[in-house]
Amino acid sequence: MLGVIPARGGSKGIPGKNIRPLAGKPLIAWTIEAARASKRLDRFVVSTEDAGIARVARRWGAEVLPRPGKLATDKAGTWAVLRHVLKEIPADAVVLLQPTSPVRSPGLIDRCVRRFFRKKTDSVATGFWCKFREYGTYSARRQDMEGFFYDDGNVYVVRPRLIREDRRTGRRTERVFTSRGENVEIDELFDFWLAEQILSKGGRHVR
Repeated sequence: MLGVIPARGGSKGIPGKNIRPLAGKPLIAWTIEAARASKRLDRFVVSTEDAGIARVARRWGAEVLPRPGKLATDKAGTWAVLRHVLKEIPADAVVLLQPTSPVRSPGLIDRCVRRFFRKKTDSVATGFWCKFREYGTYSARRQDMEGFFYDDGNVYVVRPRLIREDRRTGRRTERVFTSRGENVEIDELFDFWLAEQILSKGGRHVR
């Protein structure tokens, strides 16, 4: 059971995003600590091409797997990064932990892994039930809409076969619902502020 934290250094929206301070720690440290606390991960690595990220990751107790520069561009997809990791470290299952999702309730990773094995599924994703629609495309009241499950990017558990085939899901998928606080994804400076409000209060909003 291999955890992978992908963290490239070339963020254009927020330079140095992955090691930018958040509630007293570098952003990536929140995900490293969650991986270290997991009882279900046999091993986890930070995949990066950036020396600064690698130093911070090691300082917080992570193993670093150097990433080729060609897999650190805007066009390089996460699944390509995971394929590179699997070539270096074979695994029975991959747990993708994105550092841009720093808010996780205690045990969330292990809960996803348990669901993966108990249901004998191809993939598991965290997320929430979403009823967003483009303005002008609906007439029903929002509470009457059927909605859909939106994966929030917090935790994914995937069989290596799907990663090698460049597929996000297989025939058997499972969902783990997360709280509003855990749905926070760092894309812009406002997200840093929002995550800091949650984390600085000890994550009480995610329990």
